[in-house]
Amino acid sequence: MTHGDKTLLILIPAYNEQAAVGGVVAEVRSVVPSVPILVIDDCSADATVAVAQAAGAEVLRLPHHLGLGGCVQAGYRLAYELGYRNVIRVDGDGQHDPKYIPQILDVLRTSGAQMVIGSRYMEGAAEYTSRSRGLGILLFRLVLRPILGKWVHDPTSGYVGVNREALAVFSRSFPLEYPEIEALVVLQRKAFRFEEIPCQVRARRGGRSSITAIKSVYYIVHVLLGVFVNILKYEGRRRS
Repeated sequence: MTHGDKTLLILIPAYNEQAAVGGVVAEVRSVVPSVPILVIDDCSADATVAVAQAAGAEVLRLPHHLGLGGCVQAGYRLAYELGYRNVIRVDGDGQHDPKYIPQILDVLRTSGAQMVIGSRYMEGAAEYTSRSRGLGILLFRLVLRPILGKWVHDPTSGYVGVNREALAVFSRSFPLEYPEIEALVVLQRKAFRFEEIPCQVRARRGGRSSITAIKSVYYIVHVLLGVFVNILKYEGRRRS
């Protein structure tokens, strides 16, 4: 995968997204025509790879199913090794509207922040996909507030832009499961900054979410444990 301009790479993690990924690639291309698009295929069992390639994306095929965090880290590592200065992640299910990509990039390049988050809940209340997920997001906000030093409206958003400083960190170490919240804590440990911009999220275009009501509870417990482990590691290193 080669490209002359290394300003921006669009990263699309995908797992069994044949119904949506082609439309996502085409829509991204209509917003940023000259920007390279890389789909990271997490060992899909359907036609995700063929559909993404037919739509014009480059595809990195993982040999084993790594889960979201491993999938995203593989993309970050490749982007860092290829010399890209900014990466914006857009999910492969069609929920993220690519029209916000230019704004995310602009804030990433001008604000001094290492990460920019497309937030669903920044301008007024938005509907949560389930009561358990809504409660989880509220809990994460409360837990992260003293850690990050400011409120984060949408800590579980996967519509995220990072610059080369963050890429250097995430290419070496990245949370493997449900990574969004732990990634914020990792950035805080590095004294990095994040910003949020308001954006609207749409219904997925195909397939279904892997997060059920039971998995939402597991998600909350798992992420909270990950956050506290990161804090303990940081405190231990700082005192040693």
